[in-house]
Amino acid sequence: MIPVESLLGFLLTSLLLCLAPGPDNLFVLTQSAMYGRRPGLLVTLGLCTGLLVHTTAVALGVAVIFQTSASAFLLLKIVGAGYLLYLAWQAFRAPAVSMDEQSTSTLSQGALYRRGILMNVTNPKVSVFFLAFLPQFVSPEQGSLVPQFLVLGAVFILATLIVFGSIACAAGTLGSWLGKSQRAQIVLNRGSAIVLAGLAVRLVTVQS
Repeated sequence: MIPVESLLGFLLTSLLLCLAPGPDNLFVLTQSAMYGRRPGLLVTLGLCTGLLVHTTAVALGVAVIFQTSASAFLLLKIVGAGYLLYLAWQAFRAPAVSMDEQSTSTLSQGALYRRGILMNVTNPKVSVFFLAFLPQFVSPEQGSLVPQFLVLGAVFILATLIVFGSIACAAGTLGSWLGKSQRAQIVLNRGSAIVLAGLAVRLVTVQS
């Protein structure tokens, strides 16, 4: 089994990586600012579920496909970028609403959760990152590799919940304050659309 000191070092590294600006935490930031803290936390849970998929893929060796197959990597990038552009278009068209209307989100809890999953799963860089990052903390001398990968994935998900959950709460509070002004809402929606579109461009142009 992985030594406790190694797990603590991995947790610290994971927290720092989650704090670094990237597509997922920017996604949580924009969604929380637009829809509130609770929706932002649901998106965060969706992202963490996506991390389960990536962790399992790395543990079973599936992620190697995306590192060795240019076609598979390109296809997933296109799907992910297309989804982000769809969200950007929705955000750009979103009208300003009253505080009473904001209290009942037009998106169901399931839709917000699925939005987080799709955002994470359709980003092939996460699998490639896990493929490069997780093996540094496992060793055949510590037992079977698959359980070690799963433990490290769980620790990384914990770090993600801590950091992204904090971002969701902070951005949700700011969004609620801005929600008192319809003009501020329009600016926030347009800004979110620009960020999402930028993430789409970044995803589709990134190299494997």
